[in-house]
Order: sequence, then structure tokens, then C-alpha cells
Amino acid sequence: MKPTLFVLAAGMGSRYGGLKQLDGLGPHGETIMDYSVYDAIRSGFGKVVFVIRKDFEQDFRKKILSKYENHIPVEVVFQSVNDLPEGFSCPEGRTKPWGTNHAVLMGKNVIHEPFAVINADDFYGRDSFEVLAKELSRNHDHEGDYCMVGFRVGNTVSESGTVSRGVCNVVNGFLDTVVERTAIGYDEKGRIVFPDENGEVQELAPNTPVSMNMWGFTPDYFNYSETSFIDFLKRDIDKPKAEFFIPSVVNEMITNGKATVKVLDTTSKWFGVTYSEDRPTVVAKFAELHAKGEYPEKMF
Repeated sequence: MKPTLFVLAAGMGSRYGGLKQLDGLGPHGETIMDYSVYDAIRSGFGKVVFVIRKDFEQDFRKKILSKYENHIPVEVVFQSVNDLPEGFSCPEGRTKPWGTNHAVLMGKNVIHEPFAVINADDFYGRDSFEVLAKELSRNHDHEGDYCMVGFRVGNTVSESGTVSRGVCNVVNGFLDTVVERTAIGYDEKGRIVFPDENGEVQELAPNTPVSMNMWGFTPDYFNYSETSFIDFLKRDIDKPKAEFFIPSVVNEMITNGKATVKVLDTTSKWFGVTYSEDRPTVVAKFAELHAKGEYPEKMF
């Protein structure tokens, strides 16, 4: 059974200043998602599922989904702040999405095979899709048999502002812990730093492995996530900025002995558009990749 690619495309794009998922950054108007889908098809994925917000469905179907027809089966699911388990209701005034793992939960009814999770606005590179597809295509004979692609933090920091990354501790090729850090950036000395839980500034070595939300799961992940989300809501539902992150759930499963996560190495280099100031650099990088023949003039 071919694995499915699950693309998280419901983000509000507040820091970027618009719907960056729909921004044409390639030399012929290609979006970052186009490159991800193209690489996924070449790597052996059999289906693509997008999670988006209902309010931009029409634009999304017209500008994005139409081009994939006859190339790979595609489905769409929706994320809403009001999509909560029975017994819970969204606090008045909450507009911030519930986070990446809430978005993953939206795929439960349409994904029944091993699947990869990626962000819509990150360019991961062909090799990362190839190693992930290979790992997901092998036999999985027990629950909690997961994986992730590890990137080096020095290759993932924006020059334009701070970023969020899941900082990883890897032991014998497997993830030991992953902690979501939400304000990683350069200090005045050019070091990569972040504030810890106590507000103390901590430094990260450039080769520190981080999660770029490129995960590989089996469908049992949905069941554990549902239980974990209820616990999250009981604890944090009234915190306007609290989010239910994938790394938090993965870390919880590892700690409880419910999962092992193989960290996959890749030669790919990540880039993305966290801020609008990042856009010219990304446009130039895509032009270079096309000029080198990494991607054809017309992908779809």
C-alpha cells in the first residue's frame, strides 16, 4: 500500500502577511506545495490529503487542486477552531487555530494507511521525500512505529525573524525527546538562540537536529491524538494562545513507551517563507533549481 502525503495548509499566515500557501514563488507561478506534491509523486506516494480552512476553499480548489488532476488522487479536509470533541466548546473570542496536531486529527476519516505529515509552506527537497516514502512503505507490524526527517537547525533559521522548531535529542538513531521552541533566531553575535521556559536565553549548535514537521505515522496515531487532545483541552482550553503541537504528542508517546520514532537523515536543505522578507530569497532559490534541471519547466 502506497503511503499518503498529508499537507497542513490551514495556517493563517499572519507573520507572512497573507495566504502564503497560494503564493506563486516558482518561475512559472509554482507554489511551494507544487514542489512537495511533485517530489511526493516521484518518491512513491499514492494520495495527497490537504487540510485547509473552509473560508479559502474556493480559491484553493481553483488555484491548487485543479492542477493535480490526472496526476495523483487528492482529498480535502477542513480545520476549524469549533471542531472539538464532545463536551467542549470554543471559548468566545478564540481565533487562533488549535495547532498542528489538531490539524492532523482532521484527517482521521480519510487516511487509513501509513502517512507523512508536512507543512504547506516549507520546501523539504526531493531526498527527504524519498527517504520518508521508503520508510513508510515497509511493513509496520505494531502500533507506534513512527519516523521523522531530521534537519539541522542552522539550515532552518530565518534571517527575517524568529521561528518555531521542534528541538530534538537523538539516541542511537531514534528520537529521545522533542521540545517545541517558538522563538529561535540569531542574536547580535550571530549565534542561534531561544528563550527557555524561564525566559533564560539558551544557545543551539548549528547542527542540532530539529523537526520541520516532516513526520511519518501509522493510522493508530489518530487514536492516541484524540485522547491527548482531550487532556490538552481540559488543561489549556482557556489559554488564548495555547496550541496542540505534534512534537508535544510525539514526546508524550515516547515518554510513555507508546512509540518509537526513527530519525531519518537527508541530504535535502530546507527553506521556506516564514516572513514576507524571506520571499525574494526563496524565489531566487527556485529559479536556481529549475536552471539546474532539478525541476522541469512544467511540473503539472
